[in-house]
Amino acid sequence: MFTAPKIIPRPVIIGFFLLGLMSSVAFRAIILLQKYDPRWVRPVWYFGVLGYLLFFLYRYYISQRRKRVITHFKVIEKIRDGAALAPAEREAALYLLKSVRASQEDWNYLAIFVLSIVAIALDWWLPGK
Repeated sequence: MFTAPKIIPRPVIIGFFLLGLMSSVAFRAIILLQKYDPRWVRPVWYFGVLGYLLFFLYRYYISQRRKRVITHFKVIEKIRDGAALAPAEREAALYLLKSVRASQEDWNYLAIFVLSIVAIALDWWLPGK
């Protein structure tokens, strides 16, 4: 019997958020490293790529979990039709809502945006070697 998954533990959520954030910082740091210490570009690039690889694999996993729950319990159809939800379906809907609320993805998107602006500004304003 298929049951709604449990929310991933908060430390795991925060860990992947930090991994995504550090990978984002790594990519943006490359612009500075090219100017001041080019030998670090390649290791930092690898860290960024591998970090993003794990981070986006995790995000894919979460997205697939949510979609499976929506499909299995026909959540969209039942809500659209105003059908009463059985206890398992209610748990599925609660999982989806809690999962979205627990996610740190909005902070990650904001951090990537801000770090990108900072990286561009630093590249324009800091002199190179």
